[in-house]
Formats: sequence, structure tokens, C-alpha cells
Amino acid sequence: MRKSTRTVLAGLTLAVALGASGCSATTTDIAGSADSVTVKVGTLRGQPHFYHPFLYENEAPEGVTFEVVTLDTTPALSDALVSGAIDFAITGVTPTISSIAQGRDLKVIASAADGGSGFVGGEDIQSLDDLVGKNVGYIAGSAQEVALRLTLDAAGIDPADLNLMVVPVPDMAGAFASGSVDAFFGVEIGASIALQNGGHLIADAYDTPIGKVNIGLATTGALIESDPELVQKVVDTHIKTVAYMVDNQDIWLTEMVNTFGGDEEIFTSALENFWMRSDLSEEYQGQLVELATQMQWLGLIEVAPDASDIVDTTFVDAATAE
Repeated sequence: MRKSTRTVLAGLTLAVALGASGCSATTTDIAGSADSVTVKVGTLRGQPHFYHPFLYENEAPEGVTFEVVTLDTTPALSDALVSGAIDFAITGVTPTISSIAQGRDLKVIASAADGGSGFVGGEDIQSLDDLVGKNVGYIAGSAQEVALRLTLDAAGIDPADLNLMVVPVPDMAGAFASGSVDAFFGVEIGASIALQNGGHLIADAYDTPIGKVNIGLATTGALIESDPELVQKVVDTHIKTVAYMVDNQDIWLTEMVNTFGGDEEIFTSALENFWMRSDLSEEYQGQLVELATQMQWLGLIEVAPDASDIVDTTFVDAATAE
């Protein structure tokens, strides 16, 4: 019998409130007694590569209950962590690095999924050179923006020769379908929708120094210090959940579609462009550092944090040892 996970659906109102508060939690108020605890985990709604928390309850140790809080953007998840509104988050590593560079008390404690990017063009875009003078969509401040600029740089193309347009994630596939953009460097599921509607890949989205790095499990340094035992339990649960997701995609993806709606065929296609993971290998850490370095080069952050500022491998290492 599958356990049920409590879910709180929170929209932009909460996200804006958290972002505007500017507060930083020094401790996290986790509900529960000495024998039981309820852990709030933030994620994005209806996205297969962010679905981990909805499955945590099935792998939870005795006495730990998970409450899933959904927000609309990954920066909002960082805000919620810092404010103490949530305890953990499946979130983008790029906004997490941005927060850390601003002095916020966040750490990546496990990976969650790689990939999810696509550089898609229409019929008249057959090579990177064809982008010159065209409208090209991108997501401001994202790993995809970093990869886009690295790709253009490697090809000797000046971004100033393109009409780069900031397009919100939910609008990217629609902008491509309407012809508002001729190409875009975006994320799933928008990339799969565009490919289904006549687009094609014009370059390898992962052929840059940052590789496929994209999504991780994050928490605060304060919680790591105050309750490392709980953090270990959550990381252990996360690792088991990732293993389940890899082996049982047909089960949980159908459950997700039944809960949130959507086209299961599109989601299945999108998941072929994702690689679920939980480790914090040296290669992965190196890609995070490279991402931070390139973010600094692009002016997205002032100073690039190093690996020890971004990642805490303690809990993944302990789980691996066991």
C-alpha cells in the first residue's frame, strides 16, 4: 500500500511575499515531537524532473512525514528555504549558486537530475550561423543562459549579432510555435513540445564545460548544523527515491499525470532528456564550480563561490558508506 504525501499548493503570492521579505532564517521550525517530525519539502508543480518529493513518503523512515510545498519558480524555492517556510527543496542549482554568492545560507546536499535542456530551432535555422539576426529566446539567469553563451562563444558568434529575448519558461514553447522566436535555448517540457511541433535540435545543449548539471536537493547550513541526523534521514530517503524513479518510471509518471494533468507522451519524451541522480561526484562538483565561474563571467554574480561553499557531501558520503 502506497503512502500518501501531504501537499500544499502555493502560488506566486507566497513566492513574491517570500522574495520581498528579505529575511534569513537562522533556524528552521520543523513540526513534530521527539518521536515524529513533519518535514516541508519545496518543489515545482507538475514537472517530472521535480517530482521526487511526492514519492518521499514511500521511502521515509519511521517517524518522518513529508509535506510537499509547490512554488512557481526555482528562485522562489531559494527564498522559501532562506525564510524558513520550507526545510528542503528540489531546485535548480543555478539560483542556489546565485543565493550562495549573495551570502545566503544554502547548501546542495545531493544531486537530483541532470539535463532537461534543449537548443531548438525552426526550419530556417540549420546551423548556429543561421541564428545571426534572428530572435532567440532564453531564460534569464539560468544554467541554459550560461550554456547558450558558452555555445555561441565556442562557435565564434557574438551574442550582439542575435536578437536575444528573455522568455518565461511557461511561454517558451508557445513563443516558438507562434514565431515570436526563431529558436530558443530552454528547458523541458517546452523543448519536447517544440520538437513535437516541427522544431529540431540545432546544437548539443550539453557540449559545454558545465555539462548536464541542472537540479539538486538543497537545504540551509543552519539546519545542517542544528539537526544533521534529520538531514541524513532526508538524504537517505532522497537516494532511495531516485533509485525507485529510475526503475519505475511507468508507474510514477502515470501517477503524476493523473494528479496534475498533462500529456503523458510529452512527459515521457522529456524524461528521455533527463538523467536522475543523487550522487555528488567530483565531476559533478567540478561542473557546479564551472557553472559558478561562468555565472561570474556573465555578470550574473559578483564572485563565484567554490565547491565547499556550494556543496556539503557529508550525507551522501555517509549513505554511500552504509
